[in-house]
Amino acid sequence: MRLLLINPRFPESFWSFQWAIQEILPGKRAVNPPLGLATLAALCPPDWEVHIVDENVEAVPLAPVADLVGIGGMGVQLPRQRELLVYYRRCGYYVVAGGSYASLCPEEYAPLADTVIAGEAEYIWKQFCQDFERGVPQPCYRETGTVALADSPVPRFDLLKLDRYSYATLQYSRGCPFRCEFCDIIVMFGRRPRVKRLEQVGRELDALRQAGIRSVFFVDDNLIGHRAQAKALLRFLQHYQAEHRYPFSFGTEVSLDLAQDRELLDLFRAANFGWVFVGIESTDPASLKETGKTQNLREDLLTSVRRLYAYGIDVLGGFIIGFDHDTLETFEHQYRFITEAGIQSAMIGLLTALPRTPLYARLQQEGRLLPGGGAGDNTRAGTNIVPKHMSAEAMVAAYQALYRRLLGDREIARRIRNKGRFLRAPRYQSGYATADRLRIIARLLIKGILPGGVARLGRFLRTLPVFAPARLPLVISDWIIGLSMREFARRHLAGTGPARAGLERRVAAVRAALAGSLAQGNVTLALREAAVPNLVLSFRGLVDGRLFRRATPRLTRLLQHTGASLTLRLDRLPALPLEDVRCLLRRLARYGDRVFVVIVERWRGLLPVDASVFHLVLTGPDERAPGTGMSAQTPDFGVAPTVRTAAATHEPENRPARFP
Repeated sequence: MRLLLINPRFPESFWSFQWAIQEILPGKRAVNPPLGLATLAALCPPDWEVHIVDENVEAVPLAPVADLVGIGGMGVQLPRQRELLVYYRRCGYYVVAGGSYASLCPEEYAPLADTVIAGEAEYIWKQFCQDFERGVPQPCYRETGTVALADSPVPRFDLLKLDRYSYATLQYSRGCPFRCEFCDIIVMFGRRPRVKRLEQVGRELDALRQAGIRSVFFVDDNLIGHRAQAKALLRFLQHYQAEHRYPFSFGTEVSLDLAQDRELLDLFRAANFGWVFVGIESTDPASLKETGKTQNLREDLLTSVRRLYAYGIDVLGGFIIGFDHDTLETFEHQYRFITEAGIQSAMIGLLTALPRTPLYARLQQEGRLLPGGGAGDNTRAGTNIVPKHMSAEAMVAAYQALYRRLLGDREIARRIRNKGRFLRAPRYQSGYATADRLRIIARLLIKGILPGGVARLGRFLRTLPVFAPARLPLVISDWIIGLSMREFARRHLAGTGPARAGLERRVAAVRAALAGSLAQGNVTLALREAAVPNLVLSFRGLVDGRLFRRATPRLTRLLQHTGASLTLRLDRLPALPLEDVRCLLRRLARYGDRVFVVIVERWRGLLPVDASVFHLVLTGPDERAPGTGMSAQTPDFGVAPTVRTAAATHEPENRPARFP
């Protein structure tokens, strides 16, 4: 059997760090690889021929040689996952859907796929493979029992293009003992953490070490969910690191009560963990009690963060605003805490209710759920809940203002200095060779620091640890993170007013460049209003190359200076100057995450489009392009290791990372 496994494109989020990936880091295309698909591949019969395509780093094949196509996906990937399922099924392939969102809501996939895999995959995927070989596959396989992680194989890392990612990923445990109301982890994995055997972890590390990997992210939603097992793992890792001369730099996700366990802190440092992501959520004890986050009430939050710093462990934080006790004053409290704590990678999200969670059930009963948004990224300027002590509009405006405030040059530098007072001996290490580190610093200066003028350069220089060079990688990483988040916020979280006026000017410039063809009807132009405005250009008749040459710089400036997206409908491709179209796409490639390309199916061979760069819309000739409605990072197929953070509702492979 020939199986193609596909990881759909992620929409851009804070955790994609797109500016850093595109402009600063050499040779990288994404942060984390699809560990779930690599695990699923290892569960296949040994005589199956398996290929993995991650659309975030390479184009999906439109006519693969395969007997079946499996497409995973998390909530934020649902629109693109849906489009891929429909496309491959229409092309005649047997299509299987899976992933974390299919595990939560398998009924949504029934019309789209021949088979749906719902739940952890170790047992039910093997059953599906047997049934498929016998010609009797079922429409749905749902895991209803408990999966022993001792039965989880070493992932097929050899099927992943690991050199294109900033980190390799590994999973030790599933499940979390806490009861956070908004979290779907306990819904999918339960409250009793299950772990792999230490020798399994050793085999996975061996495979990554042989592949030349240095930076590893343990994607467990809470690595210390089972304290005794976590300590056993850390002692094993300490021994492994010493035996192999510390080849790995680790990061992971933990609950904040790590700070109260000195033995755990010693073990984290000894095992060479450079950073942890922590769900801090709120500085208000009432909000923490409300949502069941009682583990964060054991001591002062700032004291806990600074104790982690004292052990050389950097803190990446998750924050949520929108709890029932929150008011507009909460934004000021969050600002003060993040600044004093020096947390550079601060993911602040508006509370979002995920399906099947206790929060979703409660708000549904109270009539406080808004349509849509429950499967998506909560780092956007919107939510699917009705807040209690502020209007939704006021909450969104305050959210946008908070990020503008946090991501100014002065504030980025201030957080670096505040962190440096307590994090004096960081364990964080760059996974890059010396030559690459120097290139990264040069790119940061040229593309990040100098464009900000003398003021930014001065603030950058004042953060450099002249008398503590061991802290330099962390400072460089914080500037990359801060500027990358700033670029994302500029395009995706901008408010109305000046931003809207700037968009209208750019659209008018494009319209002027196309005036003649617009008048003749060979080209149409429309601006679709949405959370992300979408300019739709349809080329319907004979157009000469001069039009493309006039329009190209104006379209480039539109994407460069606004947060809008662009849809190019090439309805009559044979009538277009193909070389000029290729030139246009080359110029737009750096903004490809916001460029949708629609080509009638029978003409796609004339103009191959890299779907890992652009959103190649796989609609038929009579279907409506989804435009901005299509968003398309671990399609953990069958939740093999599906990991959603217990700290927030963002997606794991869009999760925190240290750069470089």
